[in-house]
Amino acid sequence: MPAYIQPTSLIPDNELARLRTLYQYQILNTIPEKIFDDYVALAAQLFNLPISLISLVDAEAVFFKANVGLPGLESVPRADSLCSAAVLENMPVLFPDLRQQRCDLVNPAVAESAGLRAYAGAPLRTAEGNIGTLCVIGREAREFTEGESQLLARLAGLVTLTIELRGRLLSHGGEEHWQRAQHELRGYLHESSTLARYLAARTNGAAFFSEEVQQTVDRRLDAIEQALRRLLARAAAAPEAASAQQTSK
Repeated sequence: MPAYIQPTSLIPDNELARLRTLYQYQILNTIPEKIFDDYVALAAQLFNLPISLISLVDAEAVFFKANVGLPGLESVPRADSLCSAAVLENMPVLFPDLRQQRCDLVNPAVAESAGLRAYAGAPLRTAEGNIGTLCVIGREAREFTEGESQLLARLAGLVTLTIELRGRLLSHGGEEHWQRAQHELRGYLHESSTLARYLAARTNGAAFFSEEVQQTVDRRLDAIEQALRRLLARAAAAPEAASAQQTSK
């Protein structure tokens, strides 16, 4: 895979548009929601790593919407988080061993003090810029394969679609609709989690991204994506139908 070339600044050229999009979703500093907890739990299982986070990168800080493996961590300064660097890219950023390769854009002492050794983060991509990341982190050095990089990007794409769905439903007062959507999506995620546990047990916790296994995981993720796109289409159609009904009166 292409070598990672570190940018010169944590602030991208599209910072204003990126932040505007992030704020439009109204998800910063919100309470945990189970659907996002399920995503990080699944990512940690699939990569057989102890830590996974969904980060949202604000102007000064990184807020963690979901967190498995680092209990109590809600936010950190932007300059202290590797996610601040990963959000600058359109492909996953991989650090197999942070003792051998550091990110010059962030304070290395934070990861060192927390005992973090391996990091992989994929951006949450929108048309106006990347708003955050889905990352997996290990306490031991660990190589990441091309297949794993693609899988992390795929999972990050599902998280982004879920954030978009949440924004659409809640912006139209659809708390009940959002809760129902979460319930449906969590069913798919639980099926994938069961598969991940089975695969980990079958391989004694080793990385299991053979081509055959990758195809099996991809089929489960296809089902989640199809459900998300169906729910998004329904959410987009609902306001239009309501508007048409109001106009006809």
